[in-house]
Amino acid sequence: MILLATSVPPWTLFGSEFLGTAILLLLGVGVVANNLLPHSKGAGTGALHINWGWGIGVLAGVYVAYKSGAHLNPAVTIGLAVAGKDFAPGVSPSFGHTLIYLSGELLGAMFGAFLAWLAYKQHYDADCDPALKLGTFSTGPAIRSYGWNLMTEAIATFVLIIWVLLSGYTQSGLGPLGVSLIVVGIGASLGGPTGYAINPARDLGPRIVHALLPIKGKGGSDWGYSWVPVVGPLLGAIVAGLVYRGFWG
Repeated sequence: MILLATSVPPWTLFGSEFLGTAILLLLGVGVVANNLLPHSKGAGTGALHINWGWGIGVLAGVYVAYKSGAHLNPAVTIGLAVAGKDFAPGVSPSFGHTLIYLSGELLGAMFGAFLAWLAYKQHYDADCDPALKLGTFSTGPAIRSYGWNLMTEAIATFVLIIWVLLSGYTQSGLGPLGVSLIVVGIGASLGGPTGYAINPARDLGPRIVHALLPIKGKGGSDWGYSWVPVVGPLLGAIVAGLVYRGFWG
């Protein structure tokens, strides 16, 4: 059997991750659109505005996805699996469960980005630098250097995952607020070089949506860079899982 016995049905796990990640991306893509699209009332409010918007998106998504442990991020799922920790109470880090979580996270990210586009459709249709439109969906480097960009994403994600592992990944009490503040802190301190994807689904899902949607004057989706915010966070998650296993496992 690929799936081990669990008190949470597989469809509930998928639906929880899908909806929680969709809420995260709706608010996350939304706050970047509010900041970057020139006709928006929040245009030009700055990076800290974006950091807090993503942090609050995490807070909302974690509460929505409490049934599945609220990963919302393939890096969290992989980090927990490498560390040998359950994904949620009674949910083992099996191969089958991993596939359920990863698919829910990616599809949820795509759906959330789509909803954000609907909310800002008239602004996306207005004349605007194509790079700004892409920037609302996915990350990009301030200085393009794939090796260093990869390093930044790995380091930033390591901070997130080691915190999740050591905090007990609780979804009650200070757990949701704590992880949201960690995301704000990572953005404020380590977000400058790459825009801190720290979540493969957060970047890949909206990038796919950007490529598919009929956005006027959108330009390309920068697929040449797209592997960095996927591979970097996964590397950071694997290292965090191994460090946790070596020192605290």
